[in-house]
Amino acid sequence: MTHQTASECVATIGIDLGKNTFHLIGMDARGRIVLRRKVSRGQLQSCLANLPVCLIGMEACAGAHHVGRQLAALGHDVRLLPAQYVKPFLKGHKNDYRDAEAIAEAVQRPTMRPVPLKSAEQLDLQALHRVRRRLIGQRTAVINQIRGFLLECGIAVRQGPAGLREALPALLAQRTDVLSPRMIHLIEDLAADWHGLDERIETLTRDITALARQDASCRRLMGIPGVGVITASAMVAAVGTGAAFAKGRDFAAWLGLVPKQISTGDRTILGGLSKRGNRYLRTLFVSGAQALLQRPRYWDGHGFGRWLQAAGARLHRNVLTAALANKLARIAWGVLYRGRDYEAEYATRTA
Repeated sequence: MTHQTASECVATIGIDLGKNTFHLIGMDARGRIVLRRKVSRGQLQSCLANLPVCLIGMEACAGAHHVGRQLAALGHDVRLLPAQYVKPFLKGHKNDYRDAEAIAEAVQRPTMRPVPLKSAEQLDLQALHRVRRRLIGQRTAVINQIRGFLLECGIAVRQGPAGLREALPALLAQRTDVLSPRMIHLIEDLAADWHGLDERIETLTRDITALARQDASCRRLMGIPGVGVITASAMVAAVGTGAAFAKGRDFAAWLGLVPKQISTGDRTILGGLSKRGNRYLRTLFVSGAQALLQRPRYWDGHGFGRWLQAAGARLHRNVLTAALANKLARIAWGVLYRGRDYEAEYATRTA
């Protein structure tokens, strides 16, 4: 088969992405390999621009969304697949061409759920969240290190960053009997690092808030109880319009807010939370649920208030938190996907 004929027969292409080189496997409508090519990053777009419109599969990895948007602009049907869904299609020893072949096989499955392509705005918002999350982790590490040094010197400070922040100046000034000059200087440096991280986190929070206030989807999500600026913007950055999910239960399951099921035959065994999907977003919904549970006097003002009161009487606090986070996630998907306000759509409903 000539190169011209092979190109015209291509119906599906699997691309194994690399830093500088990409490996392509093209299949015809019957699943036969009719194209096998290695191209550089700069050659990929021109190579696929000369092919007829086809189905293109790639693993959802670093740089995949950028490449996907470029190929979608050429008219191709681009689908990103989670790497764990591609692995079962690998055959024999691993190499780049076989990876591309496995991707081409997997993307043709009708039940395969792809990862939606993210826009440049979504990736920018997601980057802000990831940097902010990293800085919060570094701040926690600095606080814990200060506490550890003080405890080694026999000084215990009450729980919480606010307590340590309040007590630290007096401790450094007055407890020179147990704190050496070297230790005092070291803790002062750590306190300066803590202050610098606070400023950077506050700057990123302001940037995220400004972007969220300008986005209509984020503003609608912020009307949901327990969903603030951070949760709303993180959800929009992660799932866009939510069109990848058929219903709110699917979104909650993707977040890992459903029991892990290990069933066989006629036995249904439910365990703890599956904890799959986006860990950061799941944590935010759980934190929102915990905040709601601390304000029982406001429960009657929500559509799920009666359900929450009844569930609170029979469920353990942790189980109730997970159940409420699940419900908030389902409500948030409905508000995001349907484009309606929480007050108009959900607030007057009963659970």
